[in-house]
Amino acid sequence: MFRHKKGDVMEAVAVIDFETTGLSPDHGARATEIAAVLVRDGIVVDRYQSLMNAGVRIPPFIEDLTGISNAMVRKAPPAAEVMRAAADFVGEHPLVAHNAAFDSKFWDAELGRARRSRRQGFACSMLVARRVFPQAPSHKLGALIEFAKLPVAGRYHRALADAEMAASLLIRMEDELHRRYQVVEVTHDLLREIQSVQKNQLDRWLERFQRKSTAARP
Repeated sequence: MFRHKKGDVMEAVAVIDFETTGLSPDHGARATEIAAVLVRDGIVVDRYQSLMNAGVRIPPFIEDLTGISNAMVRKAPPAAEVMRAAADFVGEHPLVAHNAAFDSKFWDAELGRARRSRRQGFACSMLVARRVFPQAPSHKLGALIEFAKLPVAGRYHRALADAEMAASLLIRMEDELHRRYQVVEVTHDLLREIQSVQKNQLDRWLERFQRKSTAARP
C-alpha cells in the first residue's frame, strides 16, 4: 500500500499521464489527452481524464499509436480549460509519472498556457523501477506491467489506461520495498530519493536509510 503521510492523514498522490503530438513542448508538441488518478493507502480513489484541443494537427503516426484522431480533439474542450480542471483535481498532491521527465515538461508547459504554475515535485516510477526491479528486461511501462504480472488496464498510449497501470506499478513497488527491505512508510520524498540512488546500489542505500530511521525514532 502506498502511504504518503501528512500529519496523521494518509494523503493521496496523483499519478498523471499525457498523450501528445510529439516528444517535447520545446519543439512545438502539444498535449492531446491527460489523465490523473489519485492513490491513497494503496487504492485508486479518484480519476480524471479528458481529451484536449490545443488547436494543432496530430501527425498520422501519432494517430496510429494512440488512436486519438484529429476529429476527436476538434470536439474536445480547449487545452487551457482542461488543464485548469486537471490542476484543480490534482490540487497540491505530490505528482508521479512514468518517465516524469516527459510528462513534467508537458504539465508545466500546458499549465503555463492556462496561467497556472506547479508547486509540487514529481517522482518518476520508471526511475524507481530501475532501482527496485533492475532485473526487468525493460523499464518501459508495458514491459514492467508484464514483468510484475499486473493487469492491463486498457489500450497502451491512452492516458487513463497508462495512468492506471503506472499507479498499479507504483503500489507494487511500494509493496516490494515493504517486503524486501521492511520499509515502514514509503513517502513521495523517499521515492524521489530512491530514483536518484546509483543503479544496483539500492540495497546498501536502504540499509543506511533504515539505520538512520531507526535511530531517529523516540
